[in-house]
Amino acid sequence: MSTTRDSFQSRLGFILAAAGSAIGLGNIWGFPTQAANNGGGAFVFVYLIVTVLLALPALYAEMYIGNQAQKNPVGALQDACEDVSRNLGKYAGLFGLLGAILMLSFYTIVAGWMLAHALSPLMELIGFTDAAIWLGESSHARNLAFTPVFIILGALIINQGVSKGIERWSSRLMPILFVLLIGLIIYILQQPGANEGVAMYLQPDFSQLQDPMLIISAMGQAFFSLSIGVGGMMVYGSYMKKNANMGQLVISIGALDTLIAFLAGLLIIPTLFVAQHLGLEVFADGKLIGGPQLIFSILPTLFDSMGDIGVYVALVFFSLMSMAALTSTLSSTEVPVAYLVEDKSYSRSKATILVSLIVLTACMTIVYNFDSLFGLIITWVNTFQLPIMGLFYFIVVGWIWKRGNQLADQALLASKPSLKLWGNYLRYVCPILLSIVFISVIMAL
Repeated sequence: MSTTRDSFQSRLGFILAAAGSAIGLGNIWGFPTQAANNGGGAFVFVYLIVTVLLALPALYAEMYIGNQAQKNPVGALQDACEDVSRNLGKYAGLFGLLGAILMLSFYTIVAGWMLAHALSPLMELIGFTDAAIWLGESSHARNLAFTPVFIILGALIINQGVSKGIERWSSRLMPILFVLLIGLIIYILQQPGANEGVAMYLQPDFSQLQDPMLIISAMGQAFFSLSIGVGGMMVYGSYMKKNANMGQLVISIGALDTLIAFLAGLLIIPTLFVAQHLGLEVFADGKLIGGPQLIFSILPTLFDSMGDIGVYVALVFFSLMSMAALTSTLSSTEVPVAYLVEDKSYSRSKATILVSLIVLTACMTIVYNFDSLFGLIITWVNTFQLPIMGLFYFIVVGWIWKRGNQLADQALLASKPSLKLWGNYLRYVCPILLSIVFISVIMAL
């Protein structure tokens, strides 16, 4: 194992990279879709509450373990579990590593769709109409072409390391993403029908809170949107100086992530009502037609209906989605890469190539068995992988980890009452809350 580890060079660089990991397709599209399907403002209200009560503590637990160990998730969990069983930590870390690969396997395919849709209006602008049509239509050939392209883009950044790759590119892409998002919001809010979407989004109907599925959906979205449970945030935490103020960093990441999710809702939901105003069928019985797939059917049609400006709006929108997808895949890719570099003594280039080939193989397996595997993998990762690992992190920090767990040591000394309260919250309340969510989701399936 190398004696020196690459690391983030600045607090801002770390926050932008970690927020970039959290801010992705699930955040920019998943959050607004969930809000549209679950009471609009009522969903946003519950989402904010469960983010504070459950998701941010889970993010803290994951990043704290990595930061204290200064190792990749497999090594970090081995150290944390050494008083009970190093094998427990090892296999839990490998389970999280598998989750990262599985998440990349479906996420990269969808990211390839976004990239193709971003290039489609560009081809139209320069006169390649046939290419634009091919890029904008779902096909087996397009999946085979653009999934590897997106994997290569991520690999090129990961191969440059933490400071020169992940931090540098996150620091570039995140501000651009924010500017594009604001620009699109300003444009869409000026369109006929947008005000109805704003009203649905910002005016909670508290009678909706009686629906248990709304609460379950909000909890699941809050947990998933912060990219918790596959080790990405743990490995990012390990690249910060040991004993960095994880509490402040988590609050910064959570605030930025929640802001982007809120802004995404302010873009997507009014956009759907603009489409509806133009005569496109978007809702049926209060639910979105086609769910998350709506983005690839209704929105391109909406952009086409805008006239000459539509092609530019489409270009900006899908470029935004592509950048969000890219920043959020970096942390998941870094998990197995860091493991191979630190525990198996691979060079970063060799580890990046191997991981990319594994992800490509998993993606192609799904592409060739799309109907049977795509939804299954998504359900496994979101419904089982993330809550199981999140619950394990709480148990490790609260109950298993003796040596190196400064939070537990200081809480026991009770030198700081607030720290003792925080330690007990992580130890008792969070596992119970997360278990309730997990059981409720299972029963709802």
